[in-house]
Amino acid sequence: MLGSLCRRLLPALGRAELRTPGAALRACAATCASSRLQEDCLVLDYGGKPMRFNFVWLRDHCRSASSYNPDTHQRELDTESVELSIRPDSARVEDGHLLLTWPGGHVSKYSLSWLAENSYEAQKQKTVQPRILWNSDIYNKANIPSAKWDTFMSSDDELKKFLQNYVLYGIAFVDDVPATVEATEAVTQRVSLIRIQVFHCLKHEGTGGKTLLVDGFYAAEKLRQKSPENFELLTHVPIRHEYIESTGNHRNHMTGIGPVLNVYPWNNELYLIRYNNYDRSVINTVPHDLVQRWYVAHRELTTELRQPENELWVKLTPGKVRKLHFSKGAPLNVCIQRWPWPENYIYNYFSIFFTLSCLNEVIFIDNWRVMHGRESFTGLRQLCGCYLTRDDILSSARCFGLQA
Repeated sequence: MLGSLCRRLLPALGRAELRTPGAALRACAATCASSRLQEDCLVLDYGGKPMRFNFVWLRDHCRSASSYNPDTHQRELDTESVELSIRPDSARVEDGHLLLTWPGGHVSKYSLSWLAENSYEAQKQKTVQPRILWNSDIYNKANIPSAKWDTFMSSDDELKKFLQNYVLYGIAFVDDVPATVEATEAVTQRVSLIRIQVFHCLKHEGTGGKTLLVDGFYAAEKLRQKSPENFELLTHVPIRHEYIESTGNHRNHMTGIGPVLNVYPWNNELYLIRYNNYDRSVINTVPHDLVQRWYVAHRELTTELRQPENELWVKLTPGKVRKLHFSKGAPLNVCIQRWPWPENYIYNYFSIFFTLSCLNEVIFIDNWRVMHGRESFTGLRQLCGCYLTRDDILSSARCFGLQA
């Protein structure tokens, strides 16, 4: 059958070759795809690459009307009903699809391109979220434009560009935002539902207070290049972080447990860094023989994070908004800081999301990636704040067709 298909295809390929040789080659690969049932899996040869699919996985991912609802993108099949020893009775490739016949007569049909896209072999090579890693020099030379308040609030194209910058760099700016609580709320809701904290600097009577930004992924990748064994250690050893607050009627006790560096297990892509030396709790999750090695690895990561060339400093003055995006919700509020802050500090909290605005400029910061802190300051600073969630931000990006 495959031979006859290829013979029928050859004249068409010959005619189309001059116009779209790439498409012709892809068509040939699709037509010449083959499958074979092995004892514990199905092997699909497609695009020159063999892919292996578990039988239960194939039945569970059947896209027939009785198994999957394409309108709601939800599974109709009760996976519990699938026998763990299930095996197709037959398999064949036809018109760019894989057709499987199961015991009992049910037929599953899968697009070859869908299987290729969702195979483990493809996911190992695929980037989940494209990113541009940066230090201060790289970021400044990129000359990334900030969104403008008026256009940002009315143009979806401007919002899409803003979200693209956020996804790629982990930070994004909106300029010319009025220094009011109402404007802070409006610019936040333009991006997503209010659930993550947003600080808008309405007033600063004093000196200092510059914001420090560091791409944690850039530093972590440097560590992976220089000391892969230390990078690996920091992806496996769970560490507890703890944030305790009790001021008047306001009380918080948040905990988070996980490794400092988090990677997707199938492709080793970094997706989260937990680094906050101030809120790191007692280390009691590390075996004795690993404690010293962990400290050595953590010290090397800290050295990378603190390289001067990695530091991007932003001067924040009244009018800019700083958004702290925590996983917990809170209403819009205004707070006043009046004290000299201590020495420069840098941190990122668990899975919070942070943004800051001054000089009518709003900064959105991906706190799963970008370290943020500020230098000491004197005098009075008046801030207003609210909350968003990181998932909502990425959802907004995906709705624009961005990979996030």
